[in-house]
Amino acid sequence: MSSPQRTAVITGITGQDGSYLAELLLAKGYEVHGLARRVSSGATARIDHLLADPDEGLPGVVLHEGDLTDASRLVSLLSTVAPDEIYHLGGQSDVAASFAQPESTGDSTGLGTIRLLEAVRMIDLDVRVLHAASAQMFGSTPPPQHEDSPFHPRSPYALAKVTAYWATRSAREIHGTHAVNAILFNHESPRRGETFVTRRIARAAAGVALGRRRTVTLGNLDAVRDWGFAPEYVEGMWAMLQGDEPVDHVLATGTAYTVEDFARLCFAHVGLDWTRHVRFDERRLRPGEVDTLVGDPSRAVRELGWRPRTFVTELARIMVDAELSTIEGPVSGLTSLAG
Repeated sequence: MSSPQRTAVITGITGQDGSYLAELLLAKGYEVHGLARRVSSGATARIDHLLADPDEGLPGVVLHEGDLTDASRLVSLLSTVAPDEIYHLGGQSDVAASFAQPESTGDSTGLGTIRLLEAVRMIDLDVRVLHAASAQMFGSTPPPQHEDSPFHPRSPYALAKVTAYWATRSAREIHGTHAVNAILFNHESPRRGETFVTRRIARAAAGVALGRRRTVTLGNLDAVRDWGFAPEYVEGMWAMLQGDEPVDHVLATGTAYTVEDFARLCFAHVGLDWTRHVRFDERRLRPGEVDTLVGDPSRAVRELGWRPRTFVTELARIMVDAELSTIEGPVSGLTSLAG
């Protein structure tokens, strides 16, 4: 006898992680509902291929418009859907943007998590909740960072994530909610937002190779990051909610590369010397730089059986190839500006 179909809600479903997670859950037979600030044309590009079509009787993701700043909407959604699992990926996620928008970042990313957990508590929902926490919470804490490393946030985004992390732990320890923090180190893909440095570098390498541009401007080339592949990280998120006990885990590769390394690998993949096309721009430096984030995923490997399979060299190739496939052929005589 087959087990009953499980239902999941994904906040931030239109983002990189939300789209990959929705694909994974649908493949596992879940009924998937997504919360998005906007469901208008263009805002759902990453998940358009997954959306349900009631007129055609086609199953898929059911989208619900709403915002993490609206507590009553969260209560209404969860009461209606009554999910078995909630994957909380929503909120303002751009570190650089958080310096210009500290209050709204705190409201959506920090308080938004509190509102969601309070909605679960208010309607006494028997549900498992995963909060997508961030390696940015560690800030200037020396690597390798693990589940017991102290937090030292260096941006409004990181501060908001620390708030969300402790809200999740409090819900678990005080109210008995089955809630976990997935402490995610940098994870990239061709679906990464265009303002993120890995996507900007990959697009630039492809654009230069096809004669569409000449340079890209970057900030801190010496920043060290632990970069993995997003589809593998959503597998780890799912695995975290399948255990009997709620436990926080770091998801990371344990490898260290600089922004310069990533640029070198991307340009080398198309036969170019990165030093001829990358320009430093101090305006891209953040007020609070984070020098080194390298995670220790040993607990996840040991307890979940999860391990990363794709590392930086392959990741750079995947992202550049994806950009090449989306850019039309070279335009003769085209002069480009720095990106």
